[in-house]
Amino acid sequence: MNLPHAAATPAASTLDLGTIKGRQQAAWSSGDYAVVGNTLQIVGETLCEAVDLRSTERVLDVAAGSGNATLAAARRFADVVSTDYVASLLDRGRERAEADGFSVAFQDADAEALPFPDQSFDVVLSTFGVMFTPNQDKAAAEMLRVVKVGGRIGLANWTPESFIGQLFRTIGKYIPPAPGVKSPALWGNPQHLEPLFGGKATVGGQMRHFVFRYRSAAHWLEIFRTYYGPVLKAFAALDPPARNSLEADIDALLTRFNTARDGSFVAPGEYFEAIVTRKG
Repeated sequence: MNLPHAAATPAASTLDLGTIKGRQQAAWSSGDYAVVGNTLQIVGETLCEAVDLRSTERVLDVAAGSGNATLAAARRFADVVSTDYVASLLDRGRERAEADGFSVAFQDADAEALPFPDQSFDVVLSTFGVMFTPNQDKAAAEMLRVVKVGGRIGLANWTPESFIGQLFRTIGKYIPPAPGVKSPALWGNPQHLEPLFGGKATVGGQMRHFVFRYRSAAHWLEIFRTYYGPVLKAFAALDPPARNSLEADIDALLTRFNTARDGSFVAPGEYFEAIVTRKG
């Protein structure tokens, strides 16, 4: 399982990225990410506004999960293609679209090898998805390839110091990330995105916060431990003493980020909302 970590080592070229991707796919296929993902819907709505999405545009949602940005784009009457490499998540997105009466195309696709011709889309979106690809350069190049000149790539990525960034750092103490693979949290650093897109685009955006709201810290942990693949897999991989230690560390993290004083759980999670515009 590839988890965000503080820094990358220079050995990425020697890694079997296919094996790492397979492990990631297994992690995101476990549990039921849609239970967590559906709570993040407001991020997709905000992102569609940030890219100034129009009804006349063709939109690609990359690593769409259960379809938050997909549905947000469909609500704006755009022509939407929703992609992910986890079939069960595409099924959940399809169910949501059908329930809301939206006509959306769903297609299995790897973010590092998008099965679309050059300049096929006016807008490409990804909310907390493409940031987890093991080959960041390839994923960025693919999004640039399929978006039209002058088109926009809208991204929502957790920052390294955010609640989720720190969650993955905590897990990384027990399940170390694959050496040589760049941290996904780098996508939340604006200074990382300009070189990542190779000078072929202008990068703008702003920091935002998604607020996690749960019944209690224990409720948050129950949901994430049961349904959020990376957390579920981390606990499953550890022996009982290590599981207890990880739980204690996560409890401490929840206490640090919780702003509520009434027994509920309210934790702002910082993310970078990036707008990447392809140059001619």
